[in-house]
Amino acid sequence: MLNTTLHITNGDCTTNYLKKLQVKGKIITWREMLCEGKTLTDVGSEKFWNTRFNFLNNSYNVSKEMFINLTLKEYRSLCNTKNTKEIVLWFEHDLFCQVNMLAVISWLKKHRKGYAIFLVCSGKIKGSDKMFSLTDLSENQILEHYKNKIELTEDDIEYADYIWQLYCSVSPLRLETVLKFKQNAAFKYLVSALEIHLKRFPSVENGLNITENFILETVKNQTLSSKKQLINKLLELQEFFGFGDNQYKTAIEKLNNAFYSFNPTKLSKKGKELLVNETNFYSVLRSDNSYLGGSKKYSFLYSNASKKLLQITT
Repeated sequence: MLNTTLHITNGDCTTNYLKKLQVKGKIITWREMLCEGKTLTDVGSEKFWNTRFNFLNNSYNVSKEMFINLTLKEYRSLCNTKNTKEIVLWFEHDLFCQVNMLAVISWLKKHRKGYAIFLVCSGKIKGSDKMFSLTDLSENQILEHYKNKIELTEDDIEYADYIWQLYCSVSPLRLETVLKFKQNAAFKYLVSALEIHLKRFPSVENGLNITENFILETVKNQTLSSKKQLINKLLELQEFFGFGDNQYKTAIEKLNNAFYSFNPTKLSKKGKELLVNETNFYSVLRSDNSYLGGSKKYSFLYSNASKKLLQITT
């Protein structure tokens, strides 16, 4: 039987929620974390997937079997699903989701030209200051979001693809410029998410980026008895990153010299100095193999004072 609607979700939790609600149509789960590691513009190409596997394998010990079963099988299912009346994208407001969303739209622009494409995006809810994930929504709220889904125009799709191209470029400087002057109403959380992305380059002040400073500030301000408690607290407090526990675990390991202990969690003298910009970890953390999109992470510095990126010349 022909499915009239194809749903592409941001992860398994949303997929399971839609199945529970018996939302009609075929559901495909986009299992990637394109906000980390090197990305290429040609989403779905052999070179694209080889690049992504090498990053996930080296950084997160993702095996080839796991990569094939969790990511590539879903992607192949997407490739094989062609005759649908509409495609609905389910993504959230945070950086993790917004970058994945750009990549999916870029792929759809190339491979599903002319299809009706809709977006369901969670974030702010009337009457609350909290930012909601899709699975935070009640059954009535998520169905209301679905009812009010936004149909993406050709201009919207072109815009998302253009921003994806910039995200994958060797320099983030053009992305920084475009975000100030070229916004799009269909993607109301995209600019704020990508502003967070630009702050993930090491800062001039202490060599740490926004995520690394967030980790140290959480340790300073919270009483936590273990690394696990720290990661759980980071997951609870994060508002715009959308990261998972493995991402925080990896970041904490790289900041090892900034901690005195994890039982309980305490900052070392270096860690305390970092938070007041009395020392700099740029040389400690620097790696030529670390990428954010298409850009080398340590080839640029973010100035919190001027709120601008600077390119390091060699």
